[in-house]
Amino acid sequence: METQLQALFDTILAGDTDSAPGKVQTALDAGIPAAQILNGAMIPAMEKVGKLYEEGEFFVPEMLIAARTMQAGLKVLRPFLMAADIKSAGRIAAGTVKGDLHDIGKNLVCMLLEGAGFEIMDLGADVSADKFVQVVSEGKADIVALSALLTTTMPNMKTTIEALKAAGVREKVKVMIGGAPVTQDYADQIGADGYAPDASRAVALAKQLMAA
Repeated sequence: METQLQALFDTILAGDTDSAPGKVQTALDAGIPAAQILNGAMIPAMEKVGKLYEEGEFFVPEMLIAARTMQAGLKVLRPFLMAADIKSAGRIAAGTVKGDLHDIGKNLVCMLLEGAGFEIMDLGADVSADKFVQVVSEGKADIVALSALLTTTMPNMKTTIEALKAAGVREKVKVMIGGAPVTQDYADQIGADGYAPDASRAVALAKQLMAA
């Protein structure tokens, strides 16, 4: 790895948010293509963060800080990626379902997915089934990611999937679900395409769904 890419990788891993934009600019100034900066430093750094989380070395705060650091760098890099017409890993519409105002977990998932090269449309919290249907109908998403933190709002995941079916667009999109009370059994029960127990595994799941 070139010195500039290694420095950026280390910066993201350390969660040094203030330094990230400068490190990206240094790499660009050195003539390193935007795609190489993304694929050679930023995505590998976030993959390493996910691995450290799974191994119990990192916890949610460290993941959040690393993800914010990566996002700070992406702000500088994004115009160059767009100019180079870099293909995204896929388009994901994410939101916490109707009636649920919790968004920390969903935000972390969105940041990690963006770090893995996905285009994210963050619909926020308390998102109606109709809103998800609208986004899918307009062809803006390959994957819909539903989050719920309350057992009382979990049924709205099923409502959303039923609404996609009723609108005739269920086949157009993969649906992944997650959140503290959610389980694989529940995902199977409501007809979701996948379930991820945490943000790190949500990235692996999204990649699997896109490959399928």
